[in-house]
Amino acid sequence: MSLVKIYTKSTCPYSRRARQLLDAKGVQYEEKVIDINPALRAEMIAASNGKTTTPQVFIAGRHIGGSDELLELEHSGELDVLLADSSAQPSA
Repeated sequence: MSLVKIYTKSTCPYSRRARQLLDAKGVQYEEKVIDINPALRAEMIAASNGKTTTPQVFIAGRHIGGSDELLELEHSGELDVLLADSSAQPSA
């Protein structure tokens, strides 16, 4: 199971920005493209407490938010800490 899960839309520039950041950091992630598989939209909304925009990012099951929140974590240095802490925990 992937440590990072990201719900995206194929044409969304914010989804692209979030993927680019994760790719640049070498983070493996599970991408769920909601416009290719519309059933995933309801899954995303439920998992993110009603958020309907993309992307929606989760790290080790914790809802991070969207692209802006992911970038804020990166700029503050907290993203690396969160990824390192989460990868050290045993998977369920």
